[in-house]
Amino acid sequence: MNMARIKHFASTAVAVGALALAAAAPVGADEGQAHPKMVPVGQVTFQPGPATLPAGAQIAVLHGNPAEEGPFVIRLKFPAGYVIPPHSHTKEEHVTVISGGFGMGTGGTVDKAKAPIMASGSFVQIPVGMPHFAWTEEETVVQINAMGPFGITYVDPADDPRGT
Repeated sequence: MNMARIKHFASTAVAVGALALAAAAPVGADEGQAHPKMVPVGQVTFQPGPATLPAGAQIAVLHGNPAEEGPFVIRLKFPAGYVIPPHSHTKEEHVTVISGGFGMGTGGTVDKAKAPIMASGSFVQIPVGMPHFAWTEEETVVQINAMGPFGITYVDPADDPRGT
């Protein structure tokens, strides 16, 4: 290696090292440090569900906005005996069962025999465009993590509660 290349390599290594140290150094709150968003369970507030779901669902938005670009986290509360007809989404969906039991199956028709109830703590990842349906036997809360804007298209337009 010639001397010019050695000097370039050394100065690049020093610059990269300085950036790494700066990135690792703690930044004081008065210096613009980001803070975690914390939502204690007692502050999770449910509102009437979105118009995209059949009546009876409730929603709590924990982070972001499902209608806008970027990540979001919501919780949905469903009453016992609730059914979401077959539908698909424009973005991948990650569902975690928080409480109760959540039945989820794939395909264009509701077939509860092919949609076992997933217990609290269970997780499901639903790919973009995959037709699926959901149902509950008891009051159930699920958490959805996804990217917005998040859309829903019902397999049978007659099932769409928006009347479209």
